[in-house]
Amino acid sequence: MKANGAFGDKAFYKHVFSVMVPIMIQGAFTSFVNMLDNIMVGRLGTAEMTGVSVANQFVFVYMLCMFGAVSGAGIFGAQFHGSGNTEGVRNTFRFKIVFTLFLALVFGALLLWKQDALIGMYLKGEAAEGAAEATFSFAKQYLNIVMIEMIPMALCQSFASTLRETGHATPPMVAGIIAVLVNLCLNYTLIFGNFGAPRLGVAGAAIATVVSRFVELFINLFWCMANKTKAAFFQGAFRHFRVPASLVGRILLKGLPLMLNETLWSAGLVLVDQCYSLRGLNVVSAQNIVYTFYDLFCVAFTSCGSAIGIIIGQELGAGELEKAKGDAKKFCVLSVLIGAAAGLAFALLSGIIPQIYNTTDDVRHLATAIILVFSAVFPMFAYSNATYFIVRAGGKTLITMLTDCGYVWIFQLPTAYVISRFTGIPIIPFYIIINSLQLIKVVMGTYFVKKGVWISNIVSE
Repeated sequence: MKANGAFGDKAFYKHVFSVMVPIMIQGAFTSFVNMLDNIMVGRLGTAEMTGVSVANQFVFVYMLCMFGAVSGAGIFGAQFHGSGNTEGVRNTFRFKIVFTLFLALVFGALLLWKQDALIGMYLKGEAAEGAAEATFSFAKQYLNIVMIEMIPMALCQSFASTLRETGHATPPMVAGIIAVLVNLCLNYTLIFGNFGAPRLGVAGAAIATVVSRFVELFINLFWCMANKTKAAFFQGAFRHFRVPASLVGRILLKGLPLMLNETLWSAGLVLVDQCYSLRGLNVVSAQNIVYTFYDLFCVAFTSCGSAIGIIIGQELGAGELEKAKGDAKKFCVLSVLIGAAAGLAFALLSGIIPQIYNTTDDVRHLATAIILVFSAVFPMFAYSNATYFIVRAGGKTLITMLTDCGYVWIFQLPTAYVISRFTGIPIIPFYIIINSLQLIKVVMGTYFVKKGVWISNIVSE
């Protein structure tokens, strides 16, 4: 197989899927249970469903910021592991712990301080009398409880990302699966008051989420304690939290742009959704249905992206630069094929998914139309995701900022703002216009991958 071939050999796919499948299983299982949770809340009514959806917009921003924080250090973790430097991996793990806990405290304080104003952003469109007030109340009730998960989530991200970077993707997968099963059982018990428990509604959903996150953390922690040979980075990791100043500087130089990218990217998407919401609360309700299932269907190509970051990072850290260059093209082709398959499956179920919810026919029809729009652009989403992780693996985080959050803030958000405030374009053409802009991101990603600026070893002294 030539290095510049579009398809890999058997050994290539065996390696890719050994990394990708555990991540995909965890992601698919989590998305599936989140879907069931969402359906349970949706059975309570449209106001409850929409309130939880609004609150989760801010949890989404936090999760992406956390992902950016651990990913910035993870670039070094993957390359340190590829070069056999266990102490380097240990120091990146320490950095993740300290930095993510700091972010959890900052986000928690912000959500307590500006909670009412943030929730109110999504309740400005047309709505039936009393609907906005009920939605606001449920969003606030859910958010005040679910905020507690921010600290265990920070620690979970630090453990899980480091385990994957060091070739142990199965333990965080198992921890994630057990956690979502706990979440599902508690949701069924607390939302509806089953097995003699009180009927807590959306508060029960929030409590279940918090408890499951602590379960996930403890499982990851206990695995590392029981497998110190495999999790070599864990040995002595908590004796102190000193990280060499030179490494901190290098991680911040590469990692802060990545964290800033994830934060601005997710915040930009939240603001784009707010532009959509000006077309009415029906749009917010439909989005909640679509996004829940969107996560389930796109988990395959997002998992492929995570595998790309780990494998390309390890190859670059080991000095196998030509191999990384050849594998990049194969990853792009694989991602497009996976995205096309996921998009087709999503489209085939577009008329069935909204029928599960206890909501109006208008919301159901709108959700079906939005699903079809997303399905058509899934291959572009998958390709852009692959190019993002390829460039990021080489530490070119400023370039990833340009192609990711730069794309949202320069192209998507201004277009959405103008359409929502200065035109009467209906919501579905509105969605088509905004998602068609993804082609710009495809062009940018292709240019930087082909240029090869990402092919570098950033951990060699």
